[in-house]
Amino acid sequence: MSRFLNALRPLVRIMPEVKAPDRKVSFREKFAWTAIILIIYLIMANLPLYGIQPELGFDYFFWLRTILASQRGTLMELGIGPIVTAGLIMQLLVGSQLIRVDMSDPYQRSLYTGAQKVLAVFMTAFQAVAYIFAGAYGALGTDQLPIGAAILVLLQLMFSGIIVILMDETIQKGWGLGSGVSLFIMANVCTQILWGMFSITPAQSADIPFGAHENFVGFSGILPFTVQNLNALASVGWNPAYIWDPVFNVDAPIANPYIIWIRPGNPRASMLGVFTTFLVFVLVIYMESFRVNIPLQYARYRGFRGQYPIKLLYVSNIPVIFTQALYANILFITQILWTNPALGLNLVPGSPGASPFAFWFQLIARYTQPTGTNYLVPDPICFVWFLTPPTGIGGLLEITGGLQAVGYALLLMLFCAGFARLWIDVSGISPRDVSRQLIGAGMQVPGFRRSPAVIEKILNRYIPVVAILGGLIIGALAAFADLLGTLSTGIGILLAVGIMRQYFEILAKEQLGEMHPMMRGLLGLE
Repeated sequence: MSRFLNALRPLVRIMPEVKAPDRKVSFREKFAWTAIILIIYLIMANLPLYGIQPELGFDYFFWLRTILASQRGTLMELGIGPIVTAGLIMQLLVGSQLIRVDMSDPYQRSLYTGAQKVLAVFMTAFQAVAYIFAGAYGALGTDQLPIGAAILVLLQLMFSGIIVILMDETIQKGWGLGSGVSLFIMANVCTQILWGMFSITPAQSADIPFGAHENFVGFSGILPFTVQNLNALASVGWNPAYIWDPVFNVDAPIANPYIIWIRPGNPRASMLGVFTTFLVFVLVIYMESFRVNIPLQYARYRGFRGQYPIKLLYVSNIPVIFTQALYANILFITQILWTNPALGLNLVPGSPGASPFAFWFQLIARYTQPTGTNYLVPDPICFVWFLTPPTGIGGLLEITGGLQAVGYALLLMLFCAGFARLWIDVSGISPRDVSRQLIGAGMQVPGFRRSPAVIEKILNRYIPVVAILGGLIIGALAAFADLLGTLSTGIGILLAVGIMRQYFEILAKEQLGEMHPMMRGLLGLE
């Protein structure tokens, strides 16, 4: 066992813990606990932090709010970021053989998950402290954020972060359905979709079309906005001179189908975004249907046969989650360094006060703050620029949009493939783990000896290759959705569809397991 895990053992013992159920938890009880945890998450995502002024400071997680299931200025400010980051670090340590864990040993496996929880608590503290000191809520020690208020904010972020960790553990330990991380991401994405479709709140100033009347107030949601525009278009007549014209006509300043479809100020909440969202739904469901079926039969009852399906998207959406967690931390750290004037990294290299590392840092990250906003946008031709997609069709058609799109897609596919390969070794779905599960369920491959080594050798032909190929495909789908623009982020829609499908499968397995208890081992419910 690794010295790293042994060193964390004392901390694992003092961590707050949710005990695994010592009895069979019924489907109804699991459903009830899942619903309760979802309601708590939604309350926390709408409960503002006490002692801050949300309009001050920088939103360092602006680009990745969806994937982190976080909300600016609320108890869910950090979202699932600490949990996913801790999982990412542990996965990289195991994958690089820096720590060695036998996942088939229950004690080592429990110590591994305990160490991951300890690391998640440390990451919560680190991100909360870094967030406050970096000026996310205004300058520390000034009227914007006094020391007392900063301590209060830190305590709120720590408390809410630990609550999120425990809620995820509650579901993971068998009290709920699925996982807390997936549940929170799905809830956040679905909220954004409904908001983008039906919201009647006034649009931001950037969403008001060029040439519109100064008193024009458009709706945020695409459906109310469409009705608003079509009503104006009908009132002035269907003049071919300005229909589909990207510049608004003086006679009909808000009546323009181009704005409805593309909506330059808010490309996600556009009709194109609606169609792209449904297209991604269809593509993901279609890709999920591809699989390789390994024939099986019961060792004791030779007439009973079955199949073990190896899906094309074998590791589902996990590679995208870890990739976005990596992106989030890179963007978070580089933005903090960029906005710290004492470091001199944001000055022209070689100028007075500039850091000697300014040139090399700016190859990695350079940022600009758009006027009237509290977030930073990566400048072209630096590394972090390729970690963010162009904004909608308009951004894709810019001079550098194509280069950014290609770089974004390639990096996303590469990281997803790498994390997919690593994930199968640490998550209990490797050929060795699956072969033991099948032997334990009394199954064997027809025509082969009933041995874990034999089944593992057969599965080794498929699982690693399918995992990498699935990672490449899921990365390509995520990039496609992000580049065209959806009602949420493209990756968020992709994850939501995959998670919904997982929950349908979990519900079906749970119900089947209750009707046929002998099949629970084969279904992976025990």
